[in-house]
Amino acid sequence: MPTNEIIDYHEEPSSDDRTFAMLIYVSSFFTTIIGPLIIWLLKKDQSPFIDKHGKEYFNFVISYAIYTLIGFITIFLFIGFIILPVVGLLGFIFTIVGAIKAYNGEWYRIPLTIPFIK
Repeated sequence: MPTNEIIDYHEEPSSDDRTFAMLIYVSSFFTTIIGPLIIWLLKKDQSPFIDKHGKEYFNFVISYAIYTLIGFITIFLFIGFIILPVVGLLGFIFTIVGAIKAYNGEWYRIPLTIPFIK
């Protein structure tokens, strides 16, 4: 008797896929947009794993840029003095966690990220 369960199956990413997905996050420490964009554009059609991590990274960058803008706007209300360091610290931590998860072959969704690119 068939069930109506949805099975979320992902093929195990290769070592190269994991390395390139990790490089999307690591290269962001040197070039926030250009390095990750080059890796993602060159490799996204070759691996759904790299494509997923590239989309996740750019959704993360856009989302946290919005949060930073909100922090700058609210600095006049003195809330921004709290928001800006928290956003910066979370951005740094989630980038490192994303790199580790990608290298371990895990499908990772960065917290507080708005899914602009699907």
